[in-house]
Amino acid sequence: MLNVVLVEPEIPQNTGNIARTCACVGARLHLIEPLGFRLTQKNLSRAGCDYWDKVEVVRWPCLDAFLKEHGEDELHLFTGRVEASYADVSYGASAYLVFGRESAGLDEGFMDTYKDRCVRIPMREGLRSLNLSNAVAIGVYEALRQQGFTGLL
Repeated sequence: MLNVVLVEPEIPQNTGNIARTCACVGARLHLIEPLGFRLTQKNLSRAGCDYWDKVEVVRWPCLDAFLKEHGEDELHLFTGRVEASYADVSYGASAYLVFGRESAGLDEGFMDTYKDRCVRIPMREGLRSLNLSNAVAIGVYEALRQQGFTGLL
């Protein structure tokens, strides 16, 4: 199963859109705290429509706890601070696509540890980033394209 990892997401609507994408493609969603919002029924309903019960959500208290469990797995860190394109790497069926905070992305130290696993989504020079939910959708669908969209109609 493909995995989407959000490190300290800040905007509930983005997380809701990402949960919807995960539900539609059968990916697992990992949320690494602290979150910039509370996971209340009201926030979830507003942010993810009626898809929250169709996605497996795993919460982690911090990045270190996630890495203790999955640090040796196939991680792909999405960032605008490297040259390697997301389209030039291979994604396994149980890959972890890792995305950072809306305001700051992934921490430098984390990326330094996994520098050979960092990829970027190409965009015009001088522009900082895409919306997080759009970036996740791009990464997820590239991984699924490489796998032949197995199980999807």
